[in-house]
Amino acid sequence: MVSRRVTSAIGVVLVGMLIVLVLVATGFVAVPAPAEDKYERTSVTIYDENETQLGHVDARIADTQWKRYTGLSNTTQLPKNEGMLFTYDAPGDHTYVMRGMDFGIDIVYIGADGRITKIHHAPEPPEDADGNEYQYPGHGQYVLEVNHNWTTRHGIEAGDRVVIEGQH
Repeated sequence: MVSRRVTSAIGVVLVGMLIVLVLVATGFVAVPAPAEDKYERTSVTIYDENETQLGHVDARIADTQWKRYTGLSNTTQLPKNEGMLFTYDAPGDHTYVMRGMDFGIDIVYIGADGRITKIHHAPEPPEDADGNEYQYPGHGQYVLEVNHNWTTRHGIEAGDRVVIEGQH
């Protein structure tokens, strides 16, 4: 009798776990982003061809697969002059999406040489969209996300030089 209750309880727990797993996998239940304090930070400064400083941000570093996948998803806002820096071991082609985003961002692709290769101005997705269909491809070893039109306000464009504290 006790054995039957234990088996039933285990079955209920397993079914419950399976349901939660399916809900997370299908996007019906959001997985919380890593807490902001779980990110290391770095300083990112951008210069033009005359070495004039155009802009500077304090950036959280997304250096693991989980942090890169989560990105700024489920973040309510990005404070002024802050960003998120996605790092990769080598340059490559990447596509960023606006999954779970509540605000627009600029997506800045940076090559291994520290030069900006591409800038996308990604507006906030419509309220009824999941954001996955809004895709922004580029090539680089680093990707910097900052507030929407931050690069425009600072006169930043492809070819400008990016200095990442401790990198270049």
